[in-house]
Amino acid sequence: IILQVRYPDRITLIRGNHESRQITQVYGFYDECLRKYGSVNVWRYCTDIFDYLSLSALIENKIFSVHGGLSPAISTLDQIRTIDRKQEVPHDGAMCDLLWSDPEDIVDGWGLSPRGAGFLFGGSVVSSFNHANNIDYICRAHQLVMEGYKWMFNNQIVTVWSAPNYCYRCGNVAAILELDENLNKQFRVFDAAPQESRGTPAKKPAPDYFL
Repeated sequence: IILQVRYPDRITLIRGNHESRQITQVYGFYDECLRKYGSVNVWRYCTDIFDYLSLSALIENKIFSVHGGLSPAISTLDQIRTIDRKQEVPHDGAMCDLLWSDPEDIVDGWGLSPRGAGFLFGGSVVSSFNHANNIDYICRAHQLVMEGYKWMFNNQIVTVWSAPNYCYRCGNVAAILELDENLNKQFRVFDAAPQESRGTPAKKPAPDYFL
């Protein structure tokens, strides 16, 4: 958020499933704010800001960026623009799906998500969405990828995971996707910082992909 304020023309933050009041109380942010500041006010201010984050972004009208994935309630980008995003993330519906859904190789069309929120979706769904909106591919996060990034469905969607050695125990590398002015891609893959430079890690809950 500080980078967004400092470089408003260069940084765009989009909302993820963890940017919600419910999830931040489960995964430690609420407790951290209470411990550091002695009240819940800082947490409340942060979660109020979360309500204003965009649900997705469109890069040069060709790359659709979203935290989770697609929704059976959304077939066009214009439908995303009509969502009233200034609210806590609901338990179902289009807004929830954008933050919680996942692509899945063995699914043809739509399937139930083991997360209990959002959907699983297959290659045909991605192809239809990309074609209808004239985009090259979807870039999303939300799932741990051991190699840092993973293409699916003939390079129509890519998962980019930027947290190395997730929860200090998964042993994964991480990645950042860089695009130049011509949208040429370069993945910057990196490992976790050495333990001695991080200090003692705090106790972490179960990884996000177990939700």
